[in-house]
Amino acid sequence: MNLPRREVFFSHYKGDEIEVNAFIRDFSSAFIPRVLGANNNDAFINRTDTDYVMQCTRSLYLKDSTVTIVLLGKCTHFRRYIDWEIKSSLKRGTDLPNGLMGICLPSTNNKVVLPQRIESNWNKGDKNCYPKFWRYPSSVEELHGWIEVAQKTRLTLAHSINNSREMMRYNGKCRNWELHING
Repeated sequence: MNLPRREVFFSHYKGDEIEVNAFIRDFSSAFIPRVLGANNNDAFINRTDTDYVMQCTRSLYLKDSTVTIVLLGKCTHFRRYIDWEIKSSLKRGTDLPNGLMGICLPSTNNKVVLPQRIESNWNKGDKNCYPKFWRYPSSVEELHGWIEVAQKTRLTLAHSINNSREMMRYNGKCRNWELHING
């Protein structure tokens, strides 16, 4: 079966740049990447004005994408830009929100703390919730299938999104507890 290559926005913590670049390089045949600040060739919106950052993120990176993948490192959960990008991805307007999924980076050993905005939309077991979570993919085909699940979810569960959480104003601290991702 030949599935379409979806335009995918990648949300990630700049501190995980090496793993993010490797992920995009190794799996790029499964998607068309939209990446903000992953490497020196990409733009980076370095502002504290949340409305401006969200507007730029939506107009420059999210407008053509249908799925957002949050690449989860050990400290992704406490970064304000991650929160802003997730909020922008979940925003409903004239277009559907992006499908949303998290993928654990290899350095996490599948143990992560979820960003709060994702946590408020997820339930253990990935049953009837908007975001989906996965371990690191073992193949391009596997990742491609996961992207299609996120695409389908955006069409069927957009009504269930809770995007009312106040936006993070500052970066937080890494928390010590861990959530184990199965799958």
